Amino acid sequence: MVIDLETGGFDPNVHAILEIATVRVYFSEERLVTGERWHQSVEPYDGAEIDPAALKVTGIDPHDPDRGAVEESLALKEMFRQVRNAVKLEHCQRAILVAHNASFDQQFLSQGVARNGIKRNPFHPFSFIDTASLAAVAYGHTVLSEACSRAGIAFDASRAHNALYDAERTAELFCSVVNDWNFRGNH
Repeated sequence: MVIDLETGGFDPNVHAILEIATVRVYFSEERLVTGERWHQSVEPYDGAEIDPAALKVTGIDPHDPDRGAVEESLALKEMFRQVRNAVKLEHCQRAILVAHNASFDQQFLSQGVARNGIKRNPFHPFSFIDTASLAAVAYGHTVLSEACSRAGIAFDASRAHNALYDAERTAELFCSVVNDWNFRGNH
C-alpha cells in the first residue's frame, strides 16, 4: 500500500499529522497497477506543535473548518481498515508500507499509532519500501517531481504536498520502477 502523510513539521514526536492518503497497488496480468485511493484530512492532536514553515510548504490551514478533518485516531483506524481490506484481497498477512522517503512516513505513523493506543496496525512492523531510494537507482534522482519527470510521469508542482496527489504520483513511480524491472526479465 502506498501512503503519504502531510505533517506540521519534521519531528514525529511533536508535530501533527495533517493529511493521510493511500493508494492500493496490485498485480494485474504481471504488471503492477494502481487501484483504490483514500484520503483524509486530520485534526492536530491536543498538544501537537505545528511549524509555520511546514504550513507554507503544504498550504494546509489546520484550522480551516472546510477541510473535513477528523480526529487522528479516527483517521488512522479508517486508513487501517482500508489497508486490511487490501491485505485480504491479496491473501497476505501484512501490508508493506511504500512511500517516498518512507522512514519519514513510517515514523509519523508509528508515533500516531502509539499516541492513540491502536493495537492492530496492518503494516509490517519494520519493513517498508522507499521510492526515493528506488528512484535514485532507476532514474538517478531522489526528488519526487524530478524522478517522476525522468520516468515520464506528469507532475504538477502546484498540486504537490497534498497527501492524495503525492501518494498517487508515488504509486505511479513505484509501478514504473517495478514494471520496468519486470520487463527487463529481472523477476
